Amino acid sequence: MTSLIGRRILLGVSGGIAAYKSAVLARLLKKQGAEVRVVMTDGAQAFVTPLTFQALTGNAVRTTLLDPEAEAGMGHIELARWADSILIAPASADLMARLANGMADDLLTTLCLASQATLYMAPAMNQAMWAHPATTRNTERLREYGWHLLGPDSGEQACGDTGSGRMLEPEAIVTALLDAAEPPLADLAGLRIVLTAGPTREAVDPVRYLSNHSSGKMGFSLALAARRRGADVTLITGPVALPTPEGVHRQDVESAVDMLHAAEQCIDHADIFIGCAAVADFRLEHPEEHKLKKRPDEDTLTLTLVKNPDIIATLAHRANAPFMVGFAAETRNVTHYAEDKLIRKRLDLVVANDVSREGLGFGSDDNAVTLHWQESGRHCHQALPTADKLTLAHGILDHLLVRFHATHPASL
Repeated sequence: MTSLIGRRILLGVSGGIAAYKSAVLARLLKKQGAEVRVVMTDGAQAFVTPLTFQALTGNAVRTTLLDPEAEAGMGHIELARWADSILIAPASADLMARLANGMADDLLTTLCLASQATLYMAPAMNQAMWAHPATTRNTERLREYGWHLLGPDSGEQACGDTGSGRMLEPEAIVTALLDAAEPPLADLAGLRIVLTAGPTREAVDPVRYLSNHSSGKMGFSLALAARRRGADVTLITGPVALPTPEGVHRQDVESAVDMLHAAEQCIDHADIFIGCAAVADFRLEHPEEHKLKKRPDEDTLTLTLVKNPDIIATLAHRANAPFMVGFAAETRNVTHYAEDKLIRKRLDLVVANDVSREGLGFGSDDNAVTLHWQESGRHCHQALPTADKLTLAHGILDHLLVRFHATHPASL
């Protein structure tokens, strides 16, 4: 699998509200195995402190060209030679203009002119600034100079405007660097995957709901990994605060019933279905039309719940069901419950994890799972060790693909 292990990335941070995302980006680059050094402009330091990046990368942060100690040995030239890649995120309109005109009036622009590294930048600015003819000309010139532009994205901006100019999310930037580091795998090309992720919400009244702690990170990582490996991916997600993986078809839903209906509309065209969502087992029989009010004479509240449809079992029992993959997030007897789900719900593969383990499972960036399947009437399992969720997603897909081809030889 592609990684950034051993890559030397110089992360340049210029002034803009998107600079807070660069802290997340630095951490993700480190998790991919890259060595990261950070250079900040004066404007960037108004939004994020150098100490933040020093803590995340383990390296001192450079902020000025005229640093007597660093420049005693021509430090900026040494840093320019050190980098395999220079990545500026965010790249402000001002910084883009200065680089487009060959200026070297601070440490970051000087490094860019002095380096032979591969050059990337992730623009971030107000939508009107991005659309301005001067920015358009600067962008064209930067491309001529060899800069690879990542984004920008479109959407709501910090100033309240909506349009193109948002910095790409850190995960999308890392994906672009991974794709550039090595051609992406294509072993899922031609396969159509439908995947559910995140929690569901079951309304109690117009302001309250029943839900769970799922963040959607594992499901979104699977969607991203599958798309990068060539699959056509449809992601059906409950309410989460995650960006859509590039190239993935996304459908947002609220309740378990909504998720089932969305899945049923896609399932007939799917080769593989992955049920990674943490679906609520129950919903209110009759959600309240208006907000429930507590009464002074009542110390308890009784809610009548009814069972939600079992999405993955419903789909797996359909005629001509695709290859079915379920998840089992448990706090005890993980193997027992995983084996039971595999047989009872007629699944081809179950991915089980112990969400009671500290630092793993819901909301975390890392996970560890065990895969369960049946082969010649015998129960088999394979443990995948603790890893970040994107790495783990690729491991799951590796094993899934072996099982899929074993049961669908015509797909080879």
